[in-house]
Amino acid sequence: MIESLGALFRFIQLAANMIVIGGCVFLAIVHDVANSANATSFTRLKRMLPWFALATVIGLWGLLAATTAQATGLIANAWHVDAWLSFIQKTRIGIIWILREASALVLLGATFYVRSSTPARWRYVLCASLGALPLVFGSWASHSAAEEKSAWAILPYTLHLILASIWFGGLPGVLTVLFSNQMDRRSSDLAPLMSLKRFSSMALPVMGGIVVTGLLVADRMVSPNYAALFATPYGWFLNIKLCLLAVILSIAARAHFVWLPSLGVSTSTSSPVLQKLRRWLTREFVLAVGLVGIATLLAGAVPAKHEVIEYWPYPFRFSIAATWGDWLVQTLVISGIILLLVSGGMLVMGHRKQWNRFWRVILPSPLLVFSLVLILYPISVQSYPETYRKTPVPFDSISISNGMSIFSENCVPCHGPQAKGDGVLAKTLPRKPIDLLTEPHTAMHTAGDFFHWLTHGRFNGVMPAFGDKLTEEERWDVLNFLHANARGYQARIITSRILPGQPFMVTPNFSYTAHDGTQGTLKDFRGNQNVLLVLFSWPESRDRLKQLEASHSIFKEVNTALLAVPTHETLPEDLLSLLPSLPFPVVTQGANEISRSYALFRRTITHPDLFGNGSIPKHMEFLFDRFGYLRARWIPDRSEGPGWSDLNFLKQQIEQLQREKEILPPPDDHVH
Repeated sequence: MIESLGALFRFIQLAANMIVIGGCVFLAIVHDVANSANATSFTRLKRMLPWFALATVIGLWGLLAATTAQATGLIANAWHVDAWLSFIQKTRIGIIWILREASALVLLGATFYVRSSTPARWRYVLCASLGALPLVFGSWASHSAAEEKSAWAILPYTLHLILASIWFGGLPGVLTVLFSNQMDRRSSDLAPLMSLKRFSSMALPVMGGIVVTGLLVADRMVSPNYAALFATPYGWFLNIKLCLLAVILSIAARAHFVWLPSLGVSTSTSSPVLQKLRRWLTREFVLAVGLVGIATLLAGAVPAKHEVIEYWPYPFRFSIAATWGDWLVQTLVISGIILLLVSGGMLVMGHRKQWNRFWRVILPSPLLVFSLVLILYPISVQSYPETYRKTPVPFDSISISNGMSIFSENCVPCHGPQAKGDGVLAKTLPRKPIDLLTEPHTAMHTAGDFFHWLTHGRFNGVMPAFGDKLTEEERWDVLNFLHANARGYQARIITSRILPGQPFMVTPNFSYTAHDGTQGTLKDFRGNQNVLLVLFSWPESRDRLKQLEASHSIFKEVNTALLAVPTHETLPEDLLSLLPSLPFPVVTQGANEISRSYALFRRTITHPDLFGNGSIPKHMEFLFDRFGYLRARWIPDRSEGPGWSDLNFLKQQIEQLQREKEILPPPDDHVH
C-alpha cells in the first residue's frame, strides 16, 4: 500500500514538474507567434503553470511521507511530522528532499510571476530553468547517483529528465493550440500553425537526445546482466518503456514529416489532416503519460544489474561469446545482417518511391523475418531455470579445496584427475566426457548451467545426477573447483615479469591465521598494499625464506605485504623453531586450503602439466597488485634465469605496480 502511494506521489510531482518545464519552453519558442495571434490558447496555457507547480510541491510532500514510512517500516509515520523531521535531518535522501522542495517552492513563485507579468521570452526561459532544479536535485537520489557519486555519472540521467520534460511538457501546449478555436476557422492567420511547426522542429533533436541519454542510463543500470531485461521487474518495466517510446516516436515522426507539412492557410475544423493531428497527438500524450508512469516505477525498482535471476523462464538464451568461434555461426549472422539491411532498405524505399504492393510489402516483410532468424538462431544457446543463478558460495580457497575433494571422490573415473576428460572409464562411455581443463567450456557456459547438469545429470544419464547425493553447497564447491582449475590453465601465460596495464587474472580469496597472531583475508589488502604470496616447502625453501627475511625492509619500501604459506599439513620441528624470528607472517591455519587451491595455478607454457595427477612444484610465489589481481608468478624450478631470486628485479616489478592507477574495478568474489 505505502509503496503504491509512494509511486503515485512520485508520478504526480515528476509529471507536473515536467509539464511546467515543457510548457515554459513551448511558450518561449512561440512567444512572438503568441503575441501576434493574441490567441487565448497561449494565455490559457500560461495560467495553468502555477497549478502544475503547486502539484509538484504537494507531490514532494506526499513522497516525503511515503518514503519516511518505508524507511522506518511504520506506516503510521507517513503522517507524523516528527518522523518526517527525523528522516530529513538524519538521512542523505532527506537533505536532497529539502533542496527539491525548496526549489519547487521557488518554481511556484516563478510561475505566479510569469502568469501575472507581461509576456517576455526571458521570463519563460527563467521559469523553465528554475523548473529544472527539482529534477537536478532529484537526480542526486537516483540509481545513477547510487552507482557512482560523481557529476559524470549523474549527468546523463539529469539530461534525460530535462530533455524529456521539454518534449512531454510541451505536448499540452500543442494540444491546447490544436483544439483552440483559432485552428477551427479558415483564416489567413498562420500563427497557430507556425507555433506547431516550430515546436515540432525543436522536438525532433530533443527526442534524439532523449533516446541517446536514455540508452546510456539504461546500460548503466543493466550492464553486464543483460539477461535481466527479460526476467526481472526492472527489465520488464524498461521493455514496456521502450515499446511505448517506439510508438511515440513513430507518431511524432509522422506528425513532423507528413501531417504538419500538409497543414495550410485553408485549414478548417473538417480538415482530415487536422483531425488526424488531434487524434494521434492526443494518443501520443496519453502514451507519454504512461511512459512517465513507467519511469516512476523504474525509479523504485531494483536495477537489473543488481537483480538476482533465480529462475530463467526460457529454454534458450543468446550468447555471442559461447557461439562466435564457429565459422558457420559467423557466416549466418553476417548474412542475416546483410539481408536485414536489404529488406529494411526495400521497406523504406518502397514507401518513398511508391512501389507496387509486392515490392513494397509482400517481399521485404518475410525477408525481414528471415534475416532475424539468421541472426538470432545461430547465437542461441540452450538454457535452464538455473542458468543465471549466481553462485551463493564465495570463490575462495575453502570452497575450492572442498570441491577438489568431492571431485576426486565422484568424478575422476570419467573426467580424469585434472578434469581433462581422460578418466579410466572415459573410453567405455557412449559419449566421451568433455575437457573441462583446456577447452573454454567454463567461459562458454554459466555457473548455473553447470549447476543444472551436476544436479540433474546430462546426456540421458551418461553423466549421472548428483542432486540427491551432494548438498547444494557441495555442488557449488565443485563448480568453484572447476572454474579455478580452468583459470589455472589460463594462467600458464603468467611469468615472473608483469605486463603493464593488464590486470586480467582473478584468483581465489582466502582466509588465514598466522604464527604471529595476525589474521584476515587476501581481500583485506585491496586498495592498500600489493601482496607477495609465498608457497613453500621445507627444507627445500630454506634458503629462499632466509633471503626474504634478510631483505624484508625492501618490501616495506614498496608498500608490499609478504605472506608465507607452508605446503605441509604439519610443520616440522626445525621450521617451528624458526618461525618466531621471521619478520613476516607464516600461515598456520588455512594453509592447506590455500596451498591446494593455488597449486592449480602451477602450469606454465613450458610445463603445461596436463597428464596424470600433475606435479606440484616445491616452491611458488604469486604477486598481487593492490587492487586484487594476480600480476606475476615465479616458480624457481620452471623458470629461465634467476627470476625473483634477484631481489632488485623483483623490486622493479613491484615499483611498476605502484606506478599504475586503477584500470579495472576490484574482482568479484563469485563465479558467474
